[in-house]
Amino acid sequence: MKKKIISVVIPTYNEELNIDNAYFKVKEVFQKLPDYDYEIVFADNCSTDSSQKLIRKIAKKDKKVTAVFLSRNFGGEYSSLAGMKVTTGSATTVLDCDLQDPPELIIDFIKQWEKGNEVVIGYRRHIEEKLLIKPLRIIFYKLFKLISNIDIPLNAGTFSLVDRRVMEIINNLPERNRFFRGLRAWAGFKVAKVEYVRRKRKYDAERGFFGFSFVPLEIVTYIGFVLVIVSFIFLIGYILLFFLLSNPVPGFMTIISLITFLGGIQILAISIIGKYVQIIFEETKSRPPFIIREIINDHRSQKSKSF
Repeated sequence: MKKKIISVVIPTYNEELNIDNAYFKVKEVFQKLPDYDYEIVFADNCSTDSSQKLIRKIAKKDKKVTAVFLSRNFGGEYSSLAGMKVTTGSATTVLDCDLQDPPELIIDFIKQWEKGNEVVIGYRRHIEEKLLIKPLRIIFYKLFKLISNIDIPLNAGTFSLVDRRVMEIINNLPERNRFFRGLRAWAGFKVAKVEYVRRKRKYDAERGFFGFSFVPLEIVTYIGFVLVIVSFIFLIGYILLFFLLSNPVPGFMTIISLITFLGGIQILAISIIGKYVQIIFEETKSRPPFIIREIINDHRSQKSKSF
């Protein structure tokens, strides 16, 4: 009986310190799964370090490894999509190259998948992270769940196992401004969760501060957030002055707080509208979300292919 193939997509950008480790760790996982075959797809986002050289070396000696090289940096979401587009497995998982998400969890994913769950999500019970990052992440997920029109699990990232049928649906969706976690939730199907602890990143890699080229719009959004926060600081200061110093400057802090708060809200509202216009603008251009420069060991055709 032919073994089921599990595809492991590993997006990379300047991950020279993590690539070998990720490759060997995934191989170790499948040594514990003798009833399954596997393929590893490295999708490189035009790295500027030696990442591509390392991936080529691995793909040359191991035909189970597919190397996908994009023509430029299209962003992490789209390097993952490029990798998912060339997979051939019965199910696919996307694994960060830094291994903050433990590849050993793939074993538990497969168990849940074999029970009939088309989507198995890694649920972060705890994340080893800096104290400043944790409250910001919690606030983000809470707000996202509040404003979203679909049920996206909190503390669930890209790390998951998705059945071939569901993966093809997600891959063939027409929109170009993609958010994999949202599309995965939108697709529906039977979902299972596997809890785990997300580890600290072992090695740092160069990351872009902005995910897209609309820098002015991003700056306006951040300014709006900052102004709203500053207005709350003014408000707290006003309350302290009122109780501690009997409000020595009547009305001044109130006016400053209101002006700052209302200004911040207006800027935020404009930036939100701008975000929607940005998405519409990108969608109407109908450009491909990424361009593949080269593929090594393309398992779809069982031969190398260049574009």
